[in-house]
Amino acid sequence: MTATGAAGEPRSPRTLGLVCAGLVAAAAALWGASQAVWYRVTTAVAGGGRQVADVTGADALPALGGVALLALAGVAGVVATGGLVRRAVGVLLVLAGAAVAVGAVTSAVPPGDVPTSTTPAWWLAVLGGALPVVVGAVVLVRERRLPRLGARYAAPGARPAPTDPDRAAWQDLDAGRDPTAGPD
Repeated sequence: MTATGAAGEPRSPRTLGLVCAGLVAAAAALWGASQAVWYRVTTAVAGGGRQVADVTGADALPALGGVALLALAGVAGVVATGGLVRRAVGVLLVLAGAAVAVGAVTSAVPPGDVPTSTTPAWWLAVLGGALPVVVGAVVLVRERRLPRLGARYAAPGARPAPTDPDRAAWQDLDAGRDPTAGPD
């Protein structure tokens, strides 16, 4: 027996698992991008020397850590909610992911005419921003098919099956039914 959504379509726990895994992967990618060196800036110092400064993702794009935490919170938001609230979580994930992906591309280019060397670490931030966009879109499109927290235990109109057969027999007798007659 499969659980069904409001429109009769089957629930998809596998999709919910992939959504959660995508959000955890996005959080890991964004955290990794915030810790990695994006570029090195070489500046001249007094006396004719040069100084090299590493610029990490957190320096170039401070929002990386916050959006990584948002992606982790999105796991709880997608699992624990349903309907309009779950769709709002999906919209928030799409907007935050898109903002980080665009911000990563624009922040990957060092400012000014300072001699630098760039690393490909900013691509990790682009990936970390693209994952919430995809996951948020899946939540928006498939919200009715994603299982809800506790929905398995809330079957409307269904009589819960008693666990003790002796108690069930007494309940049938109390209700005026013959417990030996069967389900008819």
